[in-house]
Amino acid sequence: MRHRIQVVLKGRKQYDERPVWQAFTRLVPAGGKRGRLWGQFARRQMKYLHLTLPTPEENLALDEALLELAESDGIETLRVWESAAPFVVLGLSNHASREINLAECERRQVPVRRRCSGGGTVVQGPGCLSYALTLRIPDAGPLAALTTTNRFVMERNRAAFEALVDRPVAVRGHTDLETDGRKFSGNAQRRGRRALLFHGTILYAADLGLIDELLHHPSREPDWRDGRKHIEFIANFPANREQLTTALRQAWTAHEPASPDFAAAVPQPLISRHTDPAWIHRLT
Repeated sequence: MRHRIQVVLKGRKQYDERPVWQAFTRLVPAGGKRGRLWGQFARRQMKYLHLTLPTPEENLALDEALLELAESDGIETLRVWESAAPFVVLGLSNHASREINLAECERRQVPVRRRCSGGGTVVQGPGCLSYALTLRIPDAGPLAALTTTNRFVMERNRAAFEALVDRPVAVRGHTDLETDGRKFSGNAQRRGRRALLFHGTILYAADLGLIDELLHHPSREPDWRDGRKHIEFIANFPANREQLTTALRQAWTAHEPASPDFAAAVPQPLISRHTDPAWIHRLT
C-alpha cells in the first residue's frame, strides 16, 4: 500500500509516495529522531486482522503473538475472530474447579484453555465475537497505567456499540459492558514493557443456556451482578457480527489490512503451551 507522506525536518517539508516504511526511512535520517517520528506516524496506521484459526489454542496464541509483535516492532493491531465451536477459557488467576463444571465440559467434549490475561472465565464459540487490541504504552497519558487504560479502551468501545442501538450502553465494574442491566461484553488486559494486549468478547448470538451449564457461579463477582445466575446476568447484544466488527474498526481507525502471514508466525511453543495440562490446570 502506498501513501503520500509528509515529514517536516528543519522547517522544510519533504514528500514521498513509496510504500510507507521505505518512504519514511528515506526522508528521516537514522537515529533517535527517526524512532520518535516513526512512533508518532505508525500509531495512526493500526493494522486490521480478521482471522480465526482452526483451534482454541492457536487463537489464544495468536493474541499473544500480536502482543509480542507490538513489543518488538511497535505494530498495533485490531484483530477480530470467532470460534466455530465452543470452548472455555480461564483467566490467568482462575481456579479451574471453582469456575468450571469440568464434568459437563468433559461430557460435551468442550475444550478448556487458559489465557495470558486476567479477568473471569468465559465460554467462547459461535455467536461470541472475540477481539484483540494491541497498543504501544507511552510514557504518559491514559495508556501509561493499567486503570486508566481500562477506562480509555472501555469508553471508546462503549461509545462505538451504543451508536448501533437505540438504548444506553454502560461500563460497569472495571471492564464489563452492559445494556438494560445485562452484561454482553467482558474484557481483560495484559501489559508488557512497551505494549499491551486488551482483548474481550461480545455476545450477540451466543447460546446463553450453554454458558450457564458449563460455568459455575463465579468465585468473584462485581457488585452490580447482585448474585444473579449466568442466564439472568448475561444477554446477547442486538447487533450482528458485521455491525460489531465495523464499529470496532471505526472506533480504533483500523483500516489497513494486516497480512494473513501473521498466523504462520505464531511460535509453536506458544501454541503448545495452551494445550499443556500444567498450564491449563496450574490453579485447580
